[in-house]
Amino acid sequence: MPKPNYAFEKRQRELAKKKKQDEKDARKREAREAAQPQDVATPTAEAVMPAADAPRVHLRKPGA
Repeated sequence: MPKPNYAFEKRQRELAKKKKQDEKDARKREAREAAQPQDVATPTAEAVMPAADAPRVHLRKPGA
């Protein structure tokens, strides 16, 4: 009678566990992407960065 190959069985369990986790992550990712609005435009460089000739405003931190 051949002895059981425990390392092979353990590896198979680990692979099954990883596959199940990957499928769960994929479902979560799809749900998250479906929840996001599709027609939102990305901000342009002008909207993100202030103009070079605009005055800079420095606010004081409370308690400083």
